[in-house]
Amino acid sequence: MKVHHFAPDDLSAAFGIDMSTVTGLGPGAGWGRVVPGGRSDAHQHDEIEVFVIVKGTGELVVDGERTPVGPGVVAMFEPFETHVIENVGTEDLVFFDLYWRDPARAVRAAGAGAAERRRFGQRPVFVFSTPPTPNGDLHLGHLSGPYLGADAYVRFQRMNGVDAWHLTGSDDYQSYVVDRARRDGRKPAETAAHFSAEIAATLALMDIRPDQYTATDTDATYQDGLRAFFSRVAASGRVALRETPALFDAETGDYLYEVGVAGGCPGCGQPTNGNICEECGEPNVCADLADPRTRRSGEAPRRDDVARYCLPLHEFADEVAAHHSLGRVPARLRELAHRVFARPQLDLPLTHPSQWGVAPAEAGGEDQVIWVWPEMSYGFLHGIEALGRGLDRDWRAGAPQQDWKIVHFFGYDNSFYHSLLYPVLYKLAHPGWEPDIDYHVNEFYLLEQQKFSTSRRHAVWGKDVLSADSVDAVRFFLSLTRPEGRRTNFDPAVYDTVLRDTLIGGWQSWLNELGTRVADGYGGQAPDAGVWTPEQTAFLDRLTVRLAAVTRSLGQDGFSLNQAAEELNGVVEDVRRFTGAEYAVAGVDRWDDHTRTTVALELAAARLLALAAAPVMPRFAERLAAALGLAEAGVWPSTVELLPAGTNVRLTDAVFFRPAGTPEEAGV
Repeated sequence: MKVHHFAPDDLSAAFGIDMSTVTGLGPGAGWGRVVPGGRSDAHQHDEIEVFVIVKGTGELVVDGERTPVGPGVVAMFEPFETHVIENVGTEDLVFFDLYWRDPARAVRAAGAGAAERRRFGQRPVFVFSTPPTPNGDLHLGHLSGPYLGADAYVRFQRMNGVDAWHLTGSDDYQSYVVDRARRDGRKPAETAAHFSAEIAATLALMDIRPDQYTATDTDATYQDGLRAFFSRVAASGRVALRETPALFDAETGDYLYEVGVAGGCPGCGQPTNGNICEECGEPNVCADLADPRTRRSGEAPRRDDVARYCLPLHEFADEVAAHHSLGRVPARLRELAHRVFARPQLDLPLTHPSQWGVAPAEAGGEDQVIWVWPEMSYGFLHGIEALGRGLDRDWRAGAPQQDWKIVHFFGYDNSFYHSLLYPVLYKLAHPGWEPDIDYHVNEFYLLEQQKFSTSRRHAVWGKDVLSADSVDAVRFFLSLTRPEGRRTNFDPAVYDTVLRDTLIGGWQSWLNELGTRVADGYGGQAPDAGVWTPEQTAFLDRLTVRLAAVTRSLGQDGFSLNQAAEELNGVVEDVRRFTGAEYAVAGVDRWDDHTRTTVALELAAARLLALAAAPVMPRFAERLAAALGLAEAGVWPSTVELLPAGTNVRLTDAVFFRPAGTPEEAGV
């Protein structure tokens, strides 16, 4: 017999609390202690872990859900469950820890996906695509990134029974709106309203219809809510009005930031505008730019001190790291945080002298507005409240709830704001709230190997290519080529090739041929499967593998439209390869029952495609489902199923895609 006693002297710091190691028991084991008011770091791992509480009062936080614990409670954590133990009492919380590996169980847990592990169905899921700047319409670079990503994500979650909503709007108070208004001879409010409407119309052409679209300048309750949020931040005592260096136009005296000034990035040295570097993602405060130049004149600006509300961001490295342990945070963002917090000091202005924007209550009549990027952190909470009013849900921006799941889609140039600045602002405004946020980031989509750019008019505009005929092909191609983890290039000639050879020559040709086979051989109705060969059994298994792969590629943890598009096309390639071999005996009486099975499997593949393509290509999926006699493509498939025998199939003359430039509307 082996006996181990709790020994405080054996404890040392681990996972944010005190832990010891006990050997000789078989599984890994040890004692843990959490001091009053303390908590462990949020973490997950591949082992199964068991806590046996022996003393004290605490709470377990598992994927955002809290459970009270005390002496006699035994809690087991599955592989990859994010968990925290907190001491909410007045004495030490002591527990015994056991952990071991079960590779098969870990693989199952990884394959199940976060939607099952985190019980998304019991939580509201708010999926945000970064509000676009209304200084121009949306181009394919915009559409390929946050907007298509968030739309497909929400569609998939809803097919799995999750209460998920897509929220965005227009970021009206950007300095880029002022610049565009000046060039167009308009007032900023006119420019913002005009392009906000254009943006919403382009999203609709892309079959992206957010559940909440907030135009910040015209929303009746937005400004007061923003002021209240900023007052909470200021009242934290960590933000104060400080005199810090700034840049001014040497001729006009205009205060310079963002679009008004350019220079060398203090982080990577590449050319950048004020406040953020699109190349490395690091912020600047304009006064630290190398060789700065006023954008309008090209002349060197003058330096002077100006009073602004500033946040000492460098003091929050630990808070940001703890936040990054809770949700899905790609390594690219964690690496950015490492670089930013390596700086000895970063006093970040949260307000700027300007007449366009929302002045904080603390400004006292001074010509100063809340900077639009800190403003956006409130804008997300405001969007949730506005959505809740329409759904009769008691969601309030001033009282964010712990069960909210937030998912952000944005471009890498916005990474600093979303994943570093906003968690800090939430900590200051709502110290009792631990936001559970997943981050999905895309790189730049290039056109002719240069960045899409609204200001330089270097773009393919959404309205120029989107129509009822083209929207599914565009969504598929952007999903296939969008810049996930690396920059990619949009090539119109490659798009035309994919449309002609893959979607029309591959998908549509196969479906039409299948329709002809069903019409000629089975009177237009799905046949029942007959005798099965080993090859046919293997093909059914192959379709099952494809279903699992596309499910993972659209799920919470492994979301990738690149992979989803490849897997969808893989279904068609698999079935064409399979039928190319199996139909060698088509028409031979002896093998009729086997051929019937092949046709039934083809229809199973078509059914799978109709369901699995719905998040990426909703119109195509709906038309294909209708042609197969399915009620709707509304529920995500859990298995590959044969089409019920006797179902009327209308695929022979179905048109799902048309060559570019064909004016007729697609239909079946």
